[in-house]
Amino acid sequence: MRAILFVLCYSTLFAASLYVYTQFYSRPAAEDAGRLLPARVKEIKQADGEETLKEIVSETGRTGSRLTIAGMQHSQGGQTYYPGAVMIDMKPFNKVLDFQPEKKLITVQAGATWDDIQQYINPAGLAVKVMQSQNIFTIGGSLSVNVHGRDIRHESLIDTVQSFRLLKPDGTIIQVSRTENADLFPYVIGGYGLFGIILDVTLSLTEDELYEKETRELDYGEYSRYFQEEVKENPAVKMHLARISVAPSSFLREMYATDYVKAGDQRLLEDYQALKTERIVALPKFFLGLSRHSGRGKDAFWNIQKKYMLEGSGSYESRNNAMRSETDFMTYESSTKTEVLQEYFVPVDEFASYIDDLRFVLQQEKEFNLLNITVRYVEKSDEAFLSYAKEDMFALVLLINQGKSEKEVEKAGLVIRKMIDVTLNHRGSYYLPYYSFPSKKQLETAYPRIDEFFRKKKQFDPNERFTNYFYEEYK
Repeated sequence: MRAILFVLCYSTLFAASLYVYTQFYSRPAAEDAGRLLPARVKEIKQADGEETLKEIVSETGRTGSRLTIAGMQHSQGGQTYYPGAVMIDMKPFNKVLDFQPEKKLITVQAGATWDDIQQYINPAGLAVKVMQSQNIFTIGGSLSVNVHGRDIRHESLIDTVQSFRLLKPDGTIIQVSRTENADLFPYVIGGYGLFGIILDVTLSLTEDELYEKETRELDYGEYSRYFQEEVKENPAVKMHLARISVAPSSFLREMYATDYVKAGDQRLLEDYQALKTERIVALPKFFLGLSRHSGRGKDAFWNIQKKYMLEGSGSYESRNNAMRSETDFMTYESSTKTEVLQEYFVPVDEFASYIDDLRFVLQQEKEFNLLNITVRYVEKSDEAFLSYAKEDMFALVLLINQGKSEKEVEKAGLVIRKMIDVTLNHRGSYYLPYYSFPSKKQLETAYPRIDEFFRKKKQFDPNERFTNYFYEEYK
């Protein structure tokens, strides 16, 4: 009898151990650039062709599995994966399908990067209208979060999209544009991969141009007037960015702004048209490293940044190269810490008072390690259903160094929710592709139609075939 009981117990424990292993430990691990939400997904499948993608969707329909869609995974709140789901890696799906330089149109698969597009169109003297400040991201990922960039004469990415094809949760494919299946157009762009797989997209392009960079120092109180009167009203200024100091000696007071002004002699463009490939990262990487550890390091990094940009005033750069900012120097590896982004949008006329209130909050948070704030401009754009630009806005992109432990994540979350409250109090909003620090009330305030968005998703995908951490957290 004892022998039988022993065999039964052993068999039960073995079966349980095997089940746990096959259901958890044997599954591939996934995480995004934020490294705060590691998860075991059911499987990672490569998007190596349209038929493969259709089969993946059909198979999950039969098995009841759920799907997530991943590109470069620089969204930082698990928008590209979910525990137990099948994650589709779109990067292999990266062909240029059609290029019509005379019409300034290009059609690419969703896994192509902005660099792929630039390499293809630069010889024809054409450039992208709207993209992030780096060219490493996939087109599908950029569409899913409806990016914006340095260009101040166009709106968000949705403004440049002519059409796209969508692989629906039921496995069928439809064309989506402002005239075909138009009701889906504003939901899928900026829809965080929740409505299906964007297969390919047709984008409108613009002429490559030669810009002269003009950089000047500013006090934060001058910035709104300067931008409205000397930048926005000057049609020669095509692109713009600014930075505000996070160094203790000038915290949220000093700024510098760089304008990209169309050069008077465009014949010089051919001397600057070759796409940049050099990566001089050692010095900025060293000083950024110092800034992570001390106030003196932040002062040194700010002063070097400012000096470098001011000395570069008067230099020339093509439009395509202005959109190829290097980020290698920001590469950061640590077993206990990570670096996360936040992005807040505030109306242009609220900037100075917003900065005053933000400074008041952050000066009380001595352990909050803010490394950088970049400021861009986003023109009002309400075409995307989850639009972040309710009016003409400044976008403040914050880089934050924080710990990965549960306690340190919660501490960072408390400060971030305070900053979001300040932003909302100034008629502002915040960007959604980041960690789920904001409360549901803050989400509803920033995006008052979010419940309608979730209802549309459930109506279009009643079995919730497509999901991710963002959806599961807030739906």
